[in-house]
Amino acid sequence: MELAFSILLVATSALLILLVLMHKGKGGGLSDMFGGGVSSSLGGSSVAERNLDRLTVALGLVWGAAIVAIGLLNAS
Repeated sequence: MELAFSILLVATSALLILLVLMHKGKGGGLSDMFGGGVSSSLGGSSVAERNLDRLTVALGLVWGAAIVAIGLLNAS
């Protein structure tokens, strides 16, 4: 059982990295200080961005649950 949760943890970790890298930058960071924040977004976020946000949050919850499950299995 612990092996299954470990595999789930590795898979969700890799997917979370990819999903976070796919997000659009919000600005206001160090890149704005050096001229990287020239472009402005018109309007709100698109449907694809909102779905990406939802998918990232859901995968983060699965990732957290896998960590808790591994911790509980190791404690007993």
